[in-house]
Parts: sequence; structure tokens; C-alpha cells
Amino acid sequence: MTKKNFFLFLLFFYQLNIFSQYNFYQTDTVREIKIYFYESDWDNILDSLYVMGNNNRILADVIIDGFSYDSVGIRYKGFSSASVNRIKNPFNIKLDFVKNNQNHFGYDKIKLSNCYKDPSFIREVLSYEISRKYMPSPQANFISVIINDTLWGLYTNVEAINNDFLVKHFNSKYNTFVKCNPKNINIQIGAENSSLSNAHGNDSLNYEPYYSMKSENGWSELYNLIDTLNNHPGSLLNLLNIDRTLWMHALNYSIINFDSYIGYAQNYYIYRDDSRQFNPIMWDFNMSFAGFRLTDASQLYYNGFNITQAQEMDPLVHSNFVSVASRPLMRNLFSNDRHKKMYLAHIRTIIQENIHNQNYYSRAQSLYNLIDSHVQNDTNKFYSYTDFIDNLNNQVTLPTFICPGITQLMNGRYNYLINYLGYTGHPTIINHNISQITNLGEDLIITAEVNNASFVSLNYRFGDNQIFQTIEMLDDGMNNDGNANDGIYGAKIINCANSTEYYFYAENDSAGYFYPERAAYEFFSYSLNLNPGDLVINELMSNNNSTVFDDNGDYEDWIELYNTTNFPISTKGLYLTDTISHLHKWELPNHIIHPNSYFVIWADNDENQGSIHSNFKLTNLGEKIILSNADSSVIDSVSFITQPEDISFARNPNGIGLFEMMLPTFNKNNNSILNNNDIFNDLNYFPNPFNDKLRINTSSSFYIYDLFGRVILELESGKDIIDTSRWKSGIYFLYLKKDNITHKLIKI
Repeated sequence: MTKKNFFLFLLFFYQLNIFSQYNFYQTDTVREIKIYFYESDWDNILDSLYVMGNNNRILADVIIDGFSYDSVGIRYKGFSSASVNRIKNPFNIKLDFVKNNQNHFGYDKIKLSNCYKDPSFIREVLSYEISRKYMPSPQANFISVIINDTLWGLYTNVEAINNDFLVKHFNSKYNTFVKCNPKNINIQIGAENSSLSNAHGNDSLNYEPYYSMKSENGWSELYNLIDTLNNHPGSLLNLLNIDRTLWMHALNYSIINFDSYIGYAQNYYIYRDDSRQFNPIMWDFNMSFAGFRLTDASQLYYNGFNITQAQEMDPLVHSNFVSVASRPLMRNLFSNDRHKKMYLAHIRTIIQENIHNQNYYSRAQSLYNLIDSHVQNDTNKFYSYTDFIDNLNNQVTLPTFICPGITQLMNGRYNYLINYLGYTGHPTIINHNISQITNLGEDLIITAEVNNASFVSLNYRFGDNQIFQTIEMLDDGMNNDGNANDGIYGAKIINCANSTEYYFYAENDSAGYFYPERAAYEFFSYSLNLNPGDLVINELMSNNNSTVFDDNGDYEDWIELYNTTNFPISTKGLYLTDTISHLHKWELPNHIIHPNSYFVIWADNDENQGSIHSNFKLTNLGEKIILSNADSSVIDSVSFITQPEDISFARNPNGIGLFEMMLPTFNKNNNSILNNNDIFNDLNYFPNPFNDKLRINTSSSFYIYDLFGRVILELESGKDIIDTSRWKSGIYFLYLKKDNITHKLIKI
């Protein structure tokens, strides 16, 4: 190797190492973005588009941390934070506006907030850090913006809640996805906005001004949620992730984030996951820590609340007081006493893990030190550098409002909440034990040592596409719990899958308690290996030309798995590969496959489409596919050969037979392709396999085609004997038109 090549080699690996460590949203540095607009009067154009309510963009070149992108689309973002009278406006940057798939390390949209009404600059970043501990939430950091080589100021850079976010946190992106923000926010007392109330009537069209449908469909599902929430709240469990909703309310009330559902019912998303539950997603923390102090007038705050009232805001205001504007997502959930205790348990966890231990203050100081010089250099900020320094601990008085100091607010908030009824006096769960099972379908016995509880539950699921099921745990000496009333509670999960995720909840007359305390976002898990033959590769197609398309409308390779057992199987901790030397090439998602059921993976090397899209494709030249456990023990494997267009390679009989070419039975029983001497209605054909002659008797019209889809014979009815001496050996298919049934024939 020459000296030049050696240095190029070192440079390549240095860059590779830098790229592998690069995180666009890391908070230990301030990112830099340079914008070069194509139009010299870009600010006037953007002002005009904003005034017209037009979401069109103008073009610019962008350089992010030294990486260049051209033909980028930019517009303003936000509602109150943008104004034609301000120099420093927030930006929405779309990298792939013109060039498809243009992105910066996987991110194609960048949202920059201008820190309007936040002299501290850190409210948004700090709040998202706290929120991410308890529910899916965006990443956020700081970015220095330079426009046409002029420093424009320091911005917060918040990850967009879009399809990429959904895939990362929910493993899918094609389900109902709604932004809950009215097109025109109504700040009048009693305004409903995006409250999920049914005040707008029983026609889903009436809700369009208040919600933005981000998925192709979903209005009927949204209205069904609204109707159930308002009229049948006892039936919500299958439609709404109640626990995650309680976490959202707990976060908003803990840090007084009223520019949200709890204020004017806005600034959140909901997404329906693969378990068919809607999940709330929090958005827009720029005025958290009481930067926004208006409400719907509940608890008589008609003109908003002051800092002392913010510190002492009742977290159950919509349960203990009149709701001037209906807030069913709080009021109807809080009508259930257990939900109230769960909610207050979540508030306790947030306060103990962030405020009591001063963790939030340590992080705030670190963020201050990080951005200090950038704030000083920001000549377009809305307040002075002194305001920035003061606002961590003290209130800052601005011309239009008073912004409380973050520690000023939270010290008072902490003192109020720790004395709130339901915060203290809770049970405790000291530890738990789990029985060891060795085979799929065995019963799992779990015990927990609990103090001071009147009710204890075990909550479990086998896969992400299931909701958590609840079993009451008992201390009666009859549930593998030892002696009665000894503080050991027991429960049994029957017919267990190979993976079980679980957490505990306990309560008494005073309060509730979760174990682990961040449940259900965090949980315990138990797993065991599958045995060979429990889950099999049942069918695959490496030449899908027109058979079936994925959610994106593409005809892609696919692999079908089949659960041969009488028990549920989880794909958590399982791997698929087409490379023998790399068994852990692609990890399957945590998906439950019910007994005698199927699970299809798209082998398209496009994980950005969701968790059922693998990181490899099938080659139609033929290769080997291997399914294995986490410890690399093989569960099943198959070597396939070249396939004609739209012909699959499948087990016959279904689940247990040898592989052969056949018509595809995507996500279905392979035996639906009838074979050999089947007799269906008035059809009779024999022999099969055949040689020079084939007898077919039927009164129905039919045709026979070969493995390549070419029609060999078409008749209006059967005849006694068909001369097949000139047919080539191989597989043929007899299609009976009347019954839309295909039968497989074999020429030897």
C-alpha cells in the first residue's frame, strides 16, 4: 500500500467513526445550520405566505454541520411565535422538498423554534428530556442559525413528529394519525378546540376545523374514539392507551405546561398503534414551566393564573371543580377512582425523579453553560442577556407578561404536591419472583412482596401488538403466594408465549404505586427459546411482480412465518437472515402470532417503512433463509431456488410439508391450493400425477395453465380424457371458474 493510499485509508475510517458517533439531536454541543435563500427578499415572501396562511415554501441551500443540501424548502412554523413584525421567526425546513429522499442522517424535516416567551432558552429542551423518560417524545437540542452569512440567532431544534417518528416509537406509520390543533385557536372561555369532546355533533366532517388528519384515512376512527370517550368511557380500554394519557396529564400538570390539552386543548398528536389503541404524543413545550398561564377558566381563573396559583395548581382541577369547557380526556378518566390514583402515582414519579433530587436543576445549569455565549451573541433575541441569566431562578418581567423563574416555580410546585392528598401513603412493592418455565404454553407463576395494599394487579402482554391484560394478585394462600395475609401476592399467567412483558400496580385507600415506577413505558420481561418447528418459514416469494403490494403500494419480496403450535408466539428476540455467517442480521419486531396463524415480513431492505420491513432483500437467484433465537440456535431454515414471476415457494402441506413451487397464498393456509385427487363439487380429475393422459369430469368451465402463467387448455366443460403427451413435465394449475378455486396438477 502506498503512503497516499494509506492516508486515504485512515481518512476513510476516521470519517466513518465520526459518522457513527454523530447524533443530530445530542445536547452536548450547539449545532450549526447555514441557510442561503435563493430569493433576496426571502423574508418578505415568507411574511406574505404566513399572513395568507399558505404553507408553501421557498427554496434555499442549507449547510448543516458542514453537510450541504440544495433545493431545500423553507417556511415559517408555529402560531403565536411567528409574526411579520419580528426578525427572528421560527422555521420549518424540508430537506426533501424537491429531491426525494434527501435527508440529514435520516431526518428530512427540521423544526426550529425561536424561544419566543422563554428568556431562559431551555424550557423546551429540558421539558422534552423529562418527557422522554415516560412516553414517546421528540428529541430536542440547540442550533445556531446563520442566514446568508449573517448570524440570525440561537434556536431550539425539535424533532418532527412525522412518519419517521412513528416508525421509531410505534413500529408502524400507516395507521390513523391525527394532529390535535384547531386551524384557528379559540381563546374564549368555554372553547372546545381539540378537546375530543363531542360538542361538534355526530358528523365527523364537523371536526375537520379542529383536527388535522395526517394519515390517508381515519376520520371514522377518530369520531369513534370521541363518541366512546364522551358516551361510553367504560369501554375505552380497547381504543385508548389510558396509562399513556394519564402520563401526558401528569407531565403537563407537574411542570405547568398549559399550552397543551389542559389549557386550550391543543398541541398534541394521537396515533393508533398496532394494538389498535390511540396514543397521545406531547408537542410544543416552548412555554412550559408556566410560561403560558391561561386556562379554560376552570377553578375560576378567568383572566389566567399568577405564579403562586401556578405553584399550587390542583392536578385534579377537572375532577374537583367545574369544567367550563368540557375536557373529557381528563374529566371522564378521572371519574374512575383507580385512574386518579394511577395518575397521581405518575406525578409522584415525575417529581421524585426530577424535582426532589434536583436533577432538573443540574441539567438546567448544564444547558445554561452550553448556550451562554450563543445567547450573548444573539442580537435578535426577544429579551436581554440579563433576563436570560435571571430566568433560571427568578421571574422576568417583560412588556406583555411575567415569566416565572424555573426553580422559583418548581420549588413551590414541589412543596405543594408532596402534601397533596394521594401523593403519600402509597403501598410499596419490595421485590418479585417468577417461576422458571422451559416450554411454550406453560403457566407462569409470579409473586410479589407488597406492603400496605388493598389491591394488587399483574399487568402483562406477549407482544407490542397486544394491550396489557390485568390479573388481580391475591394474598389468600391459594395462588402460589405462601401463607394467607403474609404480604406475598401471587398470580398465574396461563398458556404463556415465549416472551412475556409485565409490571405491577398496587393501591390502598390513600394512593397508588407502580412497579417499576415508570410503567407501563418501562416493564419487566421474561423469555425462553423457541424449539425447532414451533415457528416455521412457511412460504416466501422472491419474484413478486403483481401478487400483493405492501402498505406503500410496492410489490416487494416477502417471507411468511407460521405458528404451528396451540399457543401464542412472540417474535421478540428472534432473528432472520439471508447470510449464514451473520445470523443476527435482522431482529424481528415484538409481534404476537396467535396459534395456527401467520406473520408476513416484507424483505425489501427498507426499515423506514416500519418494523415488518427487513434490512435485506431476497435474491431470485436462490439463497438460504434462517430463523434463529437470540442465542443463535436455529428454529427453521429453507434454501430456495429461482422462482417464476408471481409464483411462491411454500410448504405443502401447510406448516409441515416440503417446499415446492405453487400459486401464492399470502398470509393464508397453503392447502387452499388443492392437490392430487381432490373432489370439489362436481369436479373429478385423475390420475394426479399424470403422464400422457388426464381425465377431467366437470360441468363447469375451466382452464389449465403452466408454472409461467401460460394458458395450456381452456374448455367450457370437462371431457373424459385429455391428451397430455406433448405437455412438458412439471407443475400445472387447473382453475375452476365457477368456484374461483385452483387445483395443482403434476405431469411426470
